[in-house]
Amino acid sequence: MKRGRKVSGGKYRKQRKSKLFEKNRQEKLVLLGETKRKTLNVRGGNKRTILLKENIANVLANKKIQKVEIKNVLETPQNRFWARQNRLVKGAIIETSIGKAKITNRPSKEGMVNAIIIE
Repeated sequence: MKRGRKVSGGKYRKQRKSKLFEKNRQEKLVLLGETKRKTLNVRGGNKRTILLKENIANVLANKKIQKVEIKNVLETPQNRFWARQNRLVKGAIIETSIGKAKITNRPSKEGMVNAIIIE
């Protein structure tokens, strides 16, 4: 059978084109560095702030939230090569000025880095 054809030989045609909101955006990489953000226009006339670079994290330690400096990315469970590139992703273990911390949010979507201190 020819690809994209019915048994009778007729063509399959798309019912409609894909809408702009249905298309995927390019993956945003959040790297360690001086803070850099970008504002996107999203569906419904709303705006979303995404993160491109960050060097400050909101860390929960001793039931208090502190803003601390990120020194390095130690480990990334999803992909070990991302730690070498200093990419900030959910679940990554980072070295901060007060100790090791684990990122608990998705920085590329939320525009900030939240973490919990680990022993």
